[in-house]
Amino acid sequence: MSYTGLIDILTDEGIEHIENQPLAPYTSFRIGGAARVAIFPKNRAEAEKALSAVSDSGMRCLVLGNGTNVLISDEGFDGAAVMMSAVRELRVSAGEDGGRVISADAGASLTRIASKAAELSLAGLEFAFGIPGTVGGGVYMNAGAFGGELSQVVTASRWFDPESGKTGETIGTAHDFGYRHSVYMDSGRIILSADFLLHEGDRGEIEAKMNDYMSRRREKQPLDLPSAGSVFKRGNGFITAKLIEDAGLKGRRVGGAEVSEKHAGFIVNRGGATAADVLSLIEIMKDTVFEKFGKIIECEVRYIPRD
Repeated sequence: MSYTGLIDILTDEGIEHIENQPLAPYTSFRIGGAARVAIFPKNRAEAEKALSAVSDSGMRCLVLGNGTNVLISDEGFDGAAVMMSAVRELRVSAGEDGGRVISADAGASLTRIASKAAELSLAGLEFAFGIPGTVGGGVYMNAGAFGGELSQVVTASRWFDPESGKTGETIGTAHDFGYRHSVYMDSGRIILSADFLLHEGDRGEIEAKMNDYMSRRREKQPLDLPSAGSVFKRGNGFITAKLIEDAGLKGRRVGGAEVSEKHAGFIVNRGGATAADVLSLIEIMKDTVFEKFGKIIECEVRYIPRD
């Protein structure tokens, strides 16, 4: 199928799409050039149709939820960007051992799911309150905070495979969860939804934890400026942000990109930052930390090139 054929299918199916759409407004960094076409499914059925059509067209596919933890090339993305933020239905059902399951579509925000869990007096997702990402990206990278990770509560996830055009399900240990890792990083499959097994707790205690975590985020993180969250992974036996701070890099700038004065593990967009600015600053941070402390720090933000 040609690119024109893809556009025809999207039009015939009534799936919203915009050609040559800048992606910066759809990322937390507010950085990124235009996608050849951006697709905006309204629900999971439309998402599956859109993903299938993109697969048949042979085009590259970029799936975005809230656009966190990614840095898109200034030259844009020569492919189809499927925006999943409207694909966010939640469903609640009985689980094993007296627990309850919240099933959430890929575009549902982790904060919204944590809030729903608290409303139902379900414990286990308090740590996710305030994480800016969505289910798709969260499961993909096994998102976590304050000692919690999604691997502790995710029991199943459903996916679309662009190579075969088929859908399927991953269960339990087959997720191969690790620190900022899941099987999806190695398979190329696209997450459609996930199940979170939670257990009853005290609503007051759950909400108190969530409020505490959010307060700590506001105190320590630069939430008032565009960023992609923590830039680097946790070190093996060291705190990455502390090494960056001890290296004297707080406030270091390249163009509009700056190492946050509030938290050295963040790069913030001070206005007009480009992907090239951020990439240059990342290399400065990595090189300086290695030169001063002999430590290799690993970037966790995904760079999306044009081709």
